[in-house]
Amino acid sequence: RLIWHLATCDPCRVAMLRLSLGACCLAAAVAQDDSPATWQAELAALRSEVSAQRALIEEQSELLAAVTQPRALASYVGQADFDKAIAELKATDTSHEGAMDSAWLLLCGALVMFMHAGFAMLETGSCRAKNASNVLMKNLVNVCVGTLGWWIFGWAFAYGGPYNEDDALDNSFIGSAGFFGIGFYTYVDGGGIKPLADDATQSTMLSWFFQWAFCTAGATIVSGGVAERVKSPTYAAYAFFMTSFIYPVVVAWTWGYGWLSSVLDVGTMDFAGSGIVHLTGGVSALAGTVVLGPRKGRFETPEDFEAHNLPLVVLGTFALWFGWYGFNPGSTLGMSSKETGALAAQVAMNTTLAAATGGIAVFVIRYALLRKYDVGGLCNGILAGLVSITAGCGNMECGSAFATGLLGAFVYQGASMLLVKLKIDDPVDAVPVHGACGIWGVLAAGFFDWGQGVDHFHGWSGFGCMTVSETDLTCRTGIGGTAIGAQFVLVLAVIAWAGTWSALAFVALKFTGFLRIDEDTEDQGMDNKQHSPPKAYSLQAADKVVAA
Repeated sequence: RLIWHLATCDPCRVAMLRLSLGACCLAAAVAQDDSPATWQAELAALRSEVSAQRALIEEQSELLAAVTQPRALASYVGQADFDKAIAELKATDTSHEGAMDSAWLLLCGALVMFMHAGFAMLETGSCRAKNASNVLMKNLVNVCVGTLGWWIFGWAFAYGGPYNEDDALDNSFIGSAGFFGIGFYTYVDGGGIKPLADDATQSTMLSWFFQWAFCTAGATIVSGGVAERVKSPTYAAYAFFMTSFIYPVVVAWTWGYGWLSSVLDVGTMDFAGSGIVHLTGGVSALAGTVVLGPRKGRFETPEDFEAHNLPLVVLGTFALWFGWYGFNPGSTLGMSSKETGALAAQVAMNTTLAAATGGIAVFVIRYALLRKYDVGGLCNGILAGLVSITAGCGNMECGSAFATGLLGAFVYQGASMLLVKLKIDDPVDAVPVHGACGIWGVLAAGFFDWGQGVDHFHGWSGFGCMTVSETDLTCRTGIGGTAIGAQFVLVLAVIAWAGTWSALAFVALKFTGFLRIDEDTEDQGMDNKQHSPPKAYSLQAADKVVAA
């Protein structure tokens, strides 16, 4: 360092030059006059010059140190401290993500739960006034009993695992852990509870709550199909069976990463449940209404079975439409990134377009058939559009959502007319809305996937294509047709499973005599015969009370 300093410092270079010259002069003097006195005098002068230059060098070194000292690091960070700081930053970021996801799913789960108010209003208004209290009670009981079924058995069968290293359900059929909520959190040695698994951002309780809302909604669909003639305790027993076994197994096959999630090496696409929720409820409602048979006089005097309260029907429709914004956008299952937010917005836009298109389309169709405005048809058209878009709302663009709602309207109207022709009595058109449009919705998710042409398929990948593997991010090709085939498999599997078990349950109850109310109760109305107070309405008109 000294040599470098001497070589680069200007004063130092001058000093060295002077020393060199001095040495040369001394050598010349010695050569000319080699007397001792002359030689000693020259040597003393040279020593004096060297001392002066040494002082100058020390002064320049001190100046250099003063300039460079402020630029030096005051301290050094060790690897352990650095790793600790990074871990704390990551933990803070993960915590924020978990908080955002929890807030989002709790809000959306509450919206889905509010759909029960819509179901109750719609079903009550569509049925006769003499059974209004019974319909309302049945919807309330459905939620309460369904909640217990989901807690005791349903969650465990749907999401209980165990899962293998590929995150697929081990037996591909049904879960086997988590009954009664056991294992949702861990007790820590020395006291305390650990609510989250290692590296998890969402708790199991959060998922339980959000998926519970979907489960009870699926069971409520059946309530509308069997309204006005099924015994209340019998329906409660069926609701427990539905929420604890029939529906959870369908979920295990699909959202629970069972065999349908990888069928045909592509898997099925049902973003929010056209097939998993609505078709399961719709085909179960069909089984129930067929086994029960039509209401007394339904096809002899059809005018006596018209909706008794259209304001309730419209109110229920708006409540359901509102709740659908928890049903569909909430199925992003999180809200911790801008990409997820964009997908939720796309889902909300698609949902809105399909609902509006389906409503207007059915309204026009009914007007063309009846030459009169049909408000009830408009309401069911909106619901038909909503059910139709539920499977594909996360993998199609808005033009396809419009087409899905439009075609869904024709599917609903055709199915509704077919039921009447076959003399199958469905008081609220639950089968056409949820069953027929559920089938169409699942297929539409395959037909209208926004992958490039029919060669690519997006499915669960959202805005991106389905890739070859986790390491090879190139788009898979030649799978569009296979993906559509997988959608047909989903439809057939749900119809076979839910239809068979629901039919068996209703047939067993019918043979035991516990399924249908007696004719006297049906004539008087279930409210008057079985409820207190015996009427749902007490309206003051002029000076008399009009009761219904």
